[in-house]
Amino acid sequence: MTNRLGDYLRARREQVRPADVGLPAGGGRRRVRGLRREELALLAGISSDYYMRLEQGRDQHPSGQVLDALATVLRLDPEATAYLHELARPVAPWRSGQVPASILQLIASWPATPAYVQDRLTNVVAANQAANALAPCYSVGVNLMRTVFLDPAEREFRLDWDETVADGVAILRASFGADLDDPDLVELVQDLSARSERFRELWALHEVKARAGHMVRFAHPVAGELELHSEKLPIASTSLTLVVFHAEAGTTSAAALERLTAGQASPA
Repeated sequence: MTNRLGDYLRARREQVRPADVGLPAGGGRRRVRGLRREELALLAGISSDYYMRLEQGRDQHPSGQVLDALATVLRLDPEATAYLHELARPVAPWRSGQVPASILQLIASWPATPAYVQDRLTNVVAANQAANALAPCYSVGVNLMRTVFLDPAEREFRLDWDETVADGVAILRASFGADLDDPDLVELVQDLSARSERFRELWALHEVKARAGHMVRFAHPVAGELELHSEKLPIASTSLTLVVFHAEAGTTSAAALERLTAGQASPA
C-alpha cells in the first residue's frame, strides 16, 4: 500500500528552506535537504514522534487542525492544502463514466474549433476532426501524457514544452488525489518513470494543480505558429474533461486555424 500522506509530507518538507520559516540555515552542519522532521513538528505545534508516525504511514488520518498547521509551515497554496486533506481521507470508488451523447454531438458541430474529451489518465476518449487536424495526438486512443513525454516531435510542436509537462504531471497527481494506488495510474507512472528522466523528476516533486484554462503555443508544420486558448471543462457526473481550443478573433492564429480546419465537418 502506498504511503500517500507520508510521501507527500516528505516531498514538501524537503522543498522548504529553513530561512523560509525563520530558522537559521545551519551552514555546513545541515545534512538534510529542506526542513528536519523535528523542525516541522515544532513549527506545526505537534510532537516529533507524532509527525514521525505520519511520515512513516503509521498514522494516516490526522485531524484537520493538524493538517492545516502542517500546510501553513509547508507554505502550501489552497490547492495543495486541499490535496493534503484529501490524502488523509479514505479513498472512495471512482467511476469514469461514458462520454455523454450530447457532448459528442456538441463537438461534432464545431468544424473550426478543435475539441476533445480526456479521462483522468489523459487518454483521449473522443475528438472532433478539427482536433485531429490540429495534431495527431488529439485522436481517440492516444494517451497524452505518454505522447508529450516520449514523442520527440512534441518538443518541437509545443513551444512551451517545459511548462506543459510540469503542469501536466501536477494535474495528473491532483486528478487522482488519494487514489494513487489505482492500477492504471500505477502502470502509467511506472512506464513513464522507466522511460523519461524528466517525468521521474516531476513526479517526485509531488506538485498538484487543478485543471484550468490557459494559453498554449504550437508550432504547426502547416499552419505555422498558433497561439490558442485552451479551456478545460469538467463533464458533470463523470471524471472526464472537455478540452476546447480557440483563437482570439481577428488574430493571425484565428486565420491560420480557420485555414487548417477548412472542410473538416464530421466527428472522429
